[in-house]
Amino acid sequence: MRTWTCFAAACAAATLLAGAAVESARAQSYPAKPVRLIVPFPAGSPSDIVSRTVGQKLSELMGQNFIPDNRPGAGGTLALGLAAAAVPDGYTVLVSSPTIAISPSLYKKLPYDGMKDLAPVARLASIENVMIVHPSVPAKTLKEFVALARARPGVLNYGSGGAGTTNHLANELLKHLEKINMVHVPYKGATLAGVAAVSGEVDEVIVSVASILPLIRQGKVRPLAVLSRSRVASLPDVPTAEEAGITGFQMSIWYGLFVPAGTPQAIVTRLHQEATKGLDSPDMKKRLATMSIEPWPGTPEELRELVRSETARFATIIKSAGIKQQ
Repeated sequence: MRTWTCFAAACAAATLLAGAAVESARAQSYPAKPVRLIVPFPAGSPSDIVSRTVGQKLSELMGQNFIPDNRPGAGGTLALGLAAAAVPDGYTVLVSSPTIAISPSLYKKLPYDGMKDLAPVARLASIENVMIVHPSVPAKTLKEFVALARARPGVLNYGSGGAGTTNHLANELLKHLEKINMVHVPYKGATLAGVAAVSGEVDEVIVSVASILPLIRQGKVRPLAVLSRSRVASLPDVPTAEEAGITGFQMSIWYGLFVPAGTPQAIVTRLHQEATKGLDSPDMKKRLATMSIEPWPGTPEELRELVRSETARFATIIKSAGIKQQ
């Protein structure tokens, strides 16, 4: 009996070693053909820029093209559904923004479960937001703006790229934190909302630093605070919201790399290693800096925790704002 037990154990160990060898060989030969890189938003969007930049670097490092496949629609959920349903062989990857954490609270039915059907590979980068006002608004600081909104409930308004976008939810977060009332004016994209702030059509907008920086430097809008963990290099004199006196008022646009659940672990590990190597390279850091994009590499576990915590946070904001599920 003991002999049989030892034999069975030896066979099991041999099987595990053989499996590990196969996985290792698979990772070493991967990728053997071009990789489809699904992008949830149109060409020229921040998601597209980050995806193409990362994809180009992965192509250089891994010897096969990572080909962008822009699939806009339904607030990014179309692309996430396609990625979740793809064959889990490493030849379909996805770059997602906070869409993966926002959508569960915005839509009654999704064609995927972001936590179960998509496997995190690597945290990639973040684009920081800045809160700006038209020069006619009599507030020079974030606290002064909040005091103004409190004194004029329902009078001040803010623009956004549409219901459920990060610049919409950022203002709803401010309303929730400071118990103020402002009017939401949605536009077809954050760029148009920024234009509305420049013209004075709206009082305030939260928008990416990269998109509004030239107009800030020209004095056409006034920055009050950046909604990031630390100050932004291109706006060194603008305080963070925390420094400006409001705790918890952060809203970065982050990006992560995902694959369909069930993708071999060896391939996930290889993708993570190469993505991290690329983000840490001097040329990549320089290229991202010119676009006001911050490298933010992280492990699959860190990305999983980010999605989990952000899903809970956005659910609270959306419920507080009374945004109805679609």
